[in-house]
Amino acid sequence: MPRDYYETLGVSKTASEDEIKKAYRGLARKYHPDRNPGDKQAEAHFKEIQDAYDVLSDHNKRAQYDQFGFAGPQPGIGWGGGGFSGAEGIDPAQAEDIFSQLFGGMGGTPMGGGRRPRGTRRRAAPPEPATSEITVPFLTAALGGTMGISVDGQQLDVRIPAGVESGNTLRLQGQGPGGADLHLKLKIDGHPFFRREGNDVIVTAPLSVPEAVLGCPLDVPTLEGTKLTVKVPPGTSCGARLRLRGKGIKGGDQYIEIKVVVPTPSGDKSRELMEEFARLNPQNPRSGTPWI
Repeated sequence: MPRDYYETLGVSKTASEDEIKKAYRGLARKYHPDRNPGDKQAEAHFKEIQDAYDVLSDHNKRAQYDQFGFAGPQPGIGWGGGGFSGAEGIDPAQAEDIFSQLFGGMGGTPMGGGRRPRGTRRRAAPPEPATSEITVPFLTAALGGTMGISVDGQQLDVRIPAGVESGNTLRLQGQGPGGADLHLKLKIDGHPFFRREGNDVIVTAPLSVPEAVLGCPLDVPTLEGTKLTVKVPPGTSCGARLRLRGKGIKGGDQYIEIKVVVPTPSGDKSRELMEEFARLNPQNPRSGTPWI
């Protein structure tokens, strides 16, 4: 005989619907097959939990179980007499279950349809998936990692795959309310200095005019938290990009985008030096543009 349903869920016979639901959620998460791959004992326990919840979460089924136990109503008890009435609170599926338990060995097709195998139970339709939106830090989305979230009062640790983007959805089986699947829609947070283009990341590096003209070494941050030194070639223009191969997301590249910061001449001497520089290095930067 199966284990008592109240004992299976670890609740008393006077437990409220909320207490039964809370107990079921905790046990379903613990023994769900996805969390216990290959564990036959956990799988069997999960089935017991599901069977117990199917009965105790249904008002009519619970009332019958409380009165008659696993066997259902016995012959001569309440059928047309005082107390329980056959037309009171029983739908055809429940009546079929009772008929099968009492007369399953006698053949025939009760209730006008095909008789289900003895001892089986009609399964409730799976609950609709629950949906929630979470914000993922930029670096966690880029590199992958685990983050803790709270859904419907439950704390969950969610593994974030490397390279996820805003609008992606993670599907967690059986982790939603009532054992439903949980769909997490992702929103990726911004970053103080990195920005993303596909699997490439870009960081802007300001340079002075002398650094851009003469070239210089430049220390730049990477996604992993380290710094690398790159060489800026002489004559680097504003908007130019230097590439760090493989330092982006999932094998992408990192680019250092140059921004030249131009000072205001501080006096006549500075102006004369810039004019001399222009005479020595004649340049027409607008040559070749379509509007010239």
